[in-house]
Amino acid sequence: MPVPSGNEPTETKGVKLQLSRPEGLYQITGYGTNFVTVNGTRHDRSLLISAQQLVSDWPVPSMEQLAACNFAAVLDLNPEVVLLGTGTRLHFPTSDVVRPLIEAKIGFEVMDTGAACRTYNFLMAEGRQVLAALIIA
Repeated sequence: MPVPSGNEPTETKGVKLQLSRPEGLYQITGYGTNFVTVNGTRHDRSLLISAQQLVSDWPVPSMEQLAACNFAAVLDLNPEVVLLGTGTRLHFPTSDVVRPLIEAKIGFEVMDTGAACRTYNFLMAEGRQVLAALIIA
């Protein structure tokens, strides 16, 4: 069946999040398959982001290479809750990998990176001490 003119499917290259940005805070302003945009600057590597700090080169190139030692940088930022964005698909880490968060009694949620970006902005806007650990593969 033909598609009516003007309703052709389009491929989404990325999503722009149009929210007002509180001055001096880090906010995710867009994301796509292989990038996240923070305050208008594109990042093509995995990163850690909280309202006050940005670690733009978190050394986790893929979910398969995520290890417990990678959470040392997360713990240094003292989050209340961690959103682990696992890339374009949801992948659950083993309990050994997230043990540092469990032992530090830090809440965490695992979701795909797009969902983590959206959730981060929502929680950050509420004033929560949220940190997004985003794997960009």
